[in-house]
Amino acid sequence: MNSNLKKLLMTALFAALACVATMSIRIPTPGTNGYIHPGDAVVILSGIILGPVWGMLAGGIGSALADLIGGYFIYVPITLVIKGLIALIAGVVYQKIGKTSKTRYTAVILGGVTDIILVAGGYFLCESFMYGAAGAAASIPANIIQGIGGLIIACVLYPILIAIPDVRQVAYEAKQ
Repeated sequence: MNSNLKKLLMTALFAALACVATMSIRIPTPGTNGYIHPGDAVVILSGIILGPVWGMLAGGIGSALADLIGGYFIYVPITLVIKGLIALIAGVVYQKIGKTSKTRYTAVILGGVTDIILVAGGYFLCESFMYGAAGAAASIPANIIQGIGGLIIACVLYPILIAIPDVRQVAYEAKQ
């Protein structure tokens, strides 16, 4: 199969996975009308496996689709940008430092830390305009918990995914 076609198909797959992972398990957060979900792990892994640009597209579009389908319309553009940036940064970090087995895991962890910072900070910033600083601050603890969950799940799934030959090949090509 053509390398570009494989990359496009893998991007569509990761976008679908981000959407499904975001929508499949929802733990409601009191007072915010939001929810905690495992979709951030797929966003992190999108950047790592697909590379910064394709990962940004997969993570951003898949997560924004979950908001669109789930009825969180006002969050669609916010999510597109925040989750896209997470995947972009995770991909860049992985490309820069993921040279050995140990540094690849470090890169996955740093992708998770990026997720925690950008989700908590990015949604706080955007929600400050919508709900005021106090209302926006209410979502910070849940967003931090979601980010930590994403980091843990990404660390668990990374070795499983990278063991799949086609996934490993796409990740290797993304690092070139």
